[in-house]
Amino acid sequence: MTSRLKISSFFDGGNIEVIDATEPDNIRVNIPKDTNSDFFQWFYFRLQGGMGEQCVIRFENASDAAFADGWEGYQAVASYDREHWFRVPTEYVEGVLEVTHTPEQDSVYYAYFAPYSYERHLDMVAWAASYEDCITHHIGETAEGRDITMLEISKTQGLAKNIWIIARQHPGETMAEWFMEGLLERIFDESHPVARALLEQCRFYIVPNMNPDGAVHGNLRVNSKGVNLNREWKRASEERSPEVLAVQKKMAETGVDLFLDIHGDETLPVNFVDGCEGVPNFDQRIADMESIFEEIFTAVSPDFQNEIGYEKVRYGEETLTVASKWVGNTYRCLSLTLEMPFKDNQNLPDEVVGWSPERSKILGADVLYPIYHVVNSEHMKGD
Repeated sequence: MTSRLKISSFFDGGNIEVIDATEPDNIRVNIPKDTNSDFFQWFYFRLQGGMGEQCVIRFENASDAAFADGWEGYQAVASYDREHWFRVPTEYVEGVLEVTHTPEQDSVYYAYFAPYSYERHLDMVAWAASYEDCITHHIGETAEGRDITMLEISKTQGLAKNIWIIARQHPGETMAEWFMEGLLERIFDESHPVARALLEQCRFYIVPNMNPDGAVHGNLRVNSKGVNLNREWKRASEERSPEVLAVQKKMAETGVDLFLDIHGDETLPVNFVDGCEGVPNFDQRIADMESIFEEIFTAVSPDFQNEIGYEKVRYGEETLTVASKWVGNTYRCLSLTLEMPFKDNQNLPDEVVGWSPERSKILGADVLYPIYHVVNSEHMKGD
């Protein structure tokens, strides 16, 4: 008997291994490992033939995932058109992740979080380049030859504060590039006073996708070499981590006055930032700027909070291999890792979509407020 069900993942960012898809109520799958790595957690696939039937998809190796603790309270996302994503009932039972859903159409997509395709990335870069305030720079290539693109955005030709923002060192953290899309939409909004003021004072250097290879391959954590880019900043090399090396070389040319590294966190159901306390060059000035950033962001966005986050100095000997720690220490500047949830924001939940592309974009737009206040604080004006 041939099953009418069909599961496929042979597309940009797709990732799944089918064990058995004979019966809708017992679809068995595994999440494949990242390229040349033991990390895995990202999944993204299409199911056909299940319309009107209760489909139960069991991820049998979920307990061995990179962040198995993150499955507790997690709900997978689904979409019929790959534009609008919604949450579907998901349980983590005895080491198996179970997604239960009755598709309303013959074709439905499931994913760990709403994907951000490489094609959409290229479209965003092309769209940004159409603005006169934006210059696109080719700063290097990935191990597989994909472009590493940096956007330089400013209205001033003179002295300016250099604001660096990067995203998707971990390619499966797709909310980071949705965040970037919202940030860019706000920056290019000529009617927005904060955006206009910042572009008169600052020069933005934005790398929307640090890991195009990993994104295309459907990796959670690493590039095509199997390397976690966010542990390479103290030892970046052309062989292992050309993506990091390209950014570091450009930073050396421009300098850095403020740095944000945008991520997603598998376990914590909140938005937060992690600072540089614990690096050798951390001082009261940087601490004060961190406080301003968190205070203003909390004031303007109910989706942001500063009570839950990582423990201070959580990386130990690895501290300066992490982007925000290395940049903050090297350039003695405000340098933060910004994390968003794969789950929902527990402080402002939405049971239909959870944390979503739309909310990520709004948070990206709102980040200009704390940046503006830090740039105009006495701590940075005195540079």
